[in-house]
Amino acid sequence: MPSVFLSPSTQEYNQFVNGGTEEYYANLIADAMAPYLRASGISFSRNNPGGTVTDSIASSNAGTYDFHLAIHSNAAPPNMSGAIQGPDVYYYRDSTAGQRDAEIIANNLKQIYPNPSLVTTVPTTTLAELRRTKAPAVLVEVAYHDNVEDANWIKNNVDSIGRNLALSVADILGVPFVEA
Repeated sequence: MPSVFLSPSTQEYNQFVNGGTEEYYANLIADAMAPYLRASGISFSRNNPGGTVTDSIASSNAGTYDFHLAIHSNAAPPNMSGAIQGPDVYYYRDSTAGQRDAEIIANNLKQIYPNPSLVTTVPTTTLAELRRTKAPAVLVEVAYHDNVEDANWIKNNVDSIGRNLALSVADILGVPFVEA
């Protein structure tokens, strides 16, 4: 059975501009993914919301997963706070599988994000969850929580974001997506 490790943000200190936290909404999105993953025959495990990114990596590496998905929301640098929008889909620069997986997620997010031209894939070598996990990994910043429009979009679309990410996971793992 194909499997994914879900790693929603553990960053309760990252506040949304309109109330709530990154950790709270990332976990709601992971919750929304669960019925679609089950219906599609994809097994999954999740990180401990009270843990750290190091704990999440260790939990993922302790299992045998086909894919690792970190779910976050973003914030602009202080001098640009509130001015940046759009999902950013990160992958480890030297991972061909990671790049392919990030492109699948970005292409699917373009179907639901209000301005598809703002959905980007971003190669990196600095994010530990992409660099240190055994399974191919992607870290998706679903939108900017310091931008009012993006924060509202996340809050008003938790279920559709969860469905969209579950669809992406099914695409990545090569299994048919089944509606919950």
